[in-house]
Amino acid sequence: MVEKPKKLVILYATQTGNALDAAERIGREAERRGCPITLCSMDEFDASSLPQEDTVIFVVSTTGQGDTPDSMKDFWRVLLQKNLSKHWLDGVHYAVFGLGDSGYQKYNFVAKKLDRRLSDLGATTIVERGLGDDQHPSGYEGELDPWMSSLWRALYQVSPNLFPKGPDFVTPESKLIDQPKFQVIYHETDMVDSQLLTDTGLKNIQMHVEMARSMLPGKFSHDKNRPDCLLKMVKNQPLTRADCGKDVRHFEFEFISSAIKYEVGDVLELLPGQNPAAVDAFIQHCNLEPESLITVHPRVMESAESNAPNVPIKLKTFVELNMDVASASPRRYFFEVMSFFATAQHEKERLQYFASPEGRDDLYQYNQKERRTVLEVLEDFPSVQMPFEWLVQLVPQLKTRAFSISSSLSAHPNQVHLTVNVVSWTTPFKRTRTGLCSTWLAKLDPQQNTGLYIPAWFHKGLLPPPPPSLPLILVGPGTGCAPFRGFVEERTIQDVSDRAAPIMFFFGCRSEENDFLYKDFWLSHALENGVLAEQRGGGFYVAFSRDQPQKVYVQHKMQEHSGRIWDLLLEGASIYVAGSSTKMPSDVRAAFEDIISREAGVSKETAELQLRRLERDGRYHVEAWS
Repeated sequence: MVEKPKKLVILYATQTGNALDAAERIGREAERRGCPITLCSMDEFDASSLPQEDTVIFVVSTTGQGDTPDSMKDFWRVLLQKNLSKHWLDGVHYAVFGLGDSGYQKYNFVAKKLDRRLSDLGATTIVERGLGDDQHPSGYEGELDPWMSSLWRALYQVSPNLFPKGPDFVTPESKLIDQPKFQVIYHETDMVDSQLLTDTGLKNIQMHVEMARSMLPGKFSHDKNRPDCLLKMVKNQPLTRADCGKDVRHFEFEFISSAIKYEVGDVLELLPGQNPAAVDAFIQHCNLEPESLITVHPRVMESAESNAPNVPIKLKTFVELNMDVASASPRRYFFEVMSFFATAQHEKERLQYFASPEGRDDLYQYNQKERRTVLEVLEDFPSVQMPFEWLVQLVPQLKTRAFSISSSLSAHPNQVHLTVNVVSWTTPFKRTRTGLCSTWLAKLDPQQNTGLYIPAWFHKGLLPPPPPSLPLILVGPGTGCAPFRGFVEERTIQDVSDRAAPIMFFFGCRSEENDFLYKDFWLSHALENGVLAEQRGGGFYVAFSRDQPQKVYVQHKMQEHSGRIWDLLLEGASIYVAGSSTKMPSDVRAAFEDIISREAGVSKETAELQLRRLERDGRYHVEAWS
């Protein structure tokens, strides 16, 4: 029996694309050393076959408050099975690289627990786990580069047969540069059903989105290509006072293509539109023909990826729906490949420096810190003419944007509502940047854009819908109030047929005049018969952080009402926290620990254990976003 050749298996779990980028980088470096690889998303890998592998590299990101990425959830469930013995992974060698942000409480939590679990199951680590940090001057690459250097040396000691030409052999990158992962096939116009290209019917719009996005398999494998439905905006209402320094909006959408069932606490993902001028500028700069009919295929057809559609679409449509040309920053490899296509010597040298270990920090300042877009980078290096195949591979994919749903379907049949902060910030070089999706939505006029249909996907969030009999303690400052607007709407309807349990809601904003989101809505439900009424055991409490000399936040309001919080917890209440992921979730958690400690007369340690028990029992939920 012929022994199958050994390969280095690289498994990644990504939420935003960084872990995929790091995994691809490790894969490229391995191939340059003559090491054969298999690169795979965790949700495409059979976790039960892990004991059959020799050497596996895991690249995993940590999301939210220490959560595993969606594409890792099933894999992790297999690893946690109680019937697995401590020898299950005997003979398997592994290494873990994590991507996280040390500004968060559970920094690189997923990488740490994966490393521990693999070791508990008998696997042998090749090299100490690497922990990439967004706070590093070079981002996660500040740790990835030295970690990879250690990895190759240690890997050669463990599996010398993976490196047939020895540990120090490296193929020059120029030998690999003519092999982009995708090929673009151009089609004659008369070979294509013209109705497919011109029909603006709803089914055809959905099909166009599905066709364009399924031509790039494996980029975000957990992302469904076909939209669940198309939405039409019917309301765009500012919730904040003009010129107050914040722009938060209430959006209402109607289902157009099909009726959708969703629950409170669910999440809506939208595919944003790109600025048409930016798309046209990109196509023109790259000397592309916008009306060309194309299909895009992986150069190496994996069996799981062979279902890419063969129906051509216009090149411009492919770019609009797939390639984020004017919002996302390109990756480091983009600059490396650019250097090979630069014809001006000074541009070539600058790009080579950016792609080198010495230029890493300067690249981070120029690119990520400034949030340079693909279009801006290409315009900064005008002598570079990259083939479209390379652009397809290297331009970041246009990603869907996720928002907590702020409505109840029972209260608004055939509609879904969102509460969106229109994002803008200033870069270190004082350039104003804006969020792609929020800015695009804010500029849409429901009266003017009557024919605009927005592709949408629904999925479960981290806030399960509570039964009407469950008392609730909600904490949602700023746009964190969004899911709780849906909770209150739903419970108000439930209250009509059967008296529902009370809700305590702690809301926070800067000032009563400027950004008291949904003020009339909350106050009306806090009246005598409302579900937020104090008379019913609930209550609505607002912290205005800037309306007085000292700052007041939601945790301060919680402390003021600690007795009532404790009473509700004794009645079996569940806690829901939503909002900004920076300091708020940990500050709120600390406030709950204080309240339990004081009201129950127990130590801080015991209070912390009680909170952990609430988490385990599904009574403490957090949904946080950056």
